[in-house]
Amino acid sequence: MPQHDAPDGTPISLGEEPTFCPTCGAPVSPKLLEDDHRPRLVCPNGHVTYRNPRLVVGTLPIRAGRVFLARRSIEPGAGMWTYPGGFLEVGESAQEGARRETEEETQLRVEVGRLIGAYSRPHVAVVTLIYEATVVGGQALPGVETTEVRDFDPDEIPWDELAFTTGESALRDWVASLPGRGPRFEPELYVMGDPDGGRDG
Repeated sequence: MPQHDAPDGTPISLGEEPTFCPTCGAPVSPKLLEDDHRPRLVCPNGHVTYRNPRLVVGTLPIRAGRVFLARRSIEPGAGMWTYPGGFLEVGESAQEGARRETEEETQLRVEVGRLIGAYSRPHVAVVTLIYEATVVGGQALPGVETTEVRDFDPDEIPWDELAFTTGESALRDWVASLPGRGPRFEPELYVMGDPDGGRDG
């Protein structure tokens, strides 16, 4: 089943809290600012260090109505299936990052299309954007962080072997949007959050 909990030793995406101000180098400490709703890291010079979620981008590569998934070679979720994706780099758009990650992990060339969904994971400070993409070239071969790439009919998706709940949610949203599959966001087709504040991917 898709993972909800982080394995022991898996750091959250933002890493450890910074101890020094990136602006002036002075030490920072938590302080509740006037009219704010949570403590912020503030240095003696008044500079505020904000910690914001990171953005993950990925695709569901589609060809002839079939979706390509990749089997992960690394933890978390090693040996399980997922969409190709990863962290957005500075200087690239979300669509560019999604295309790059897809090509790196599957060797497929894709044209990025509509946004399937945005999936928030507050417990690991990550927001994931997953796009539908049309396969226009390349070969389905393992690449960075993957050991196998193959395509699945919507009725063949290995739900019990998916690495992360974000991938499951995106796949269920995609299947629900197909002709004859019913309205999008049917409650029984959508993975709602994580129990006990665990981790997904």
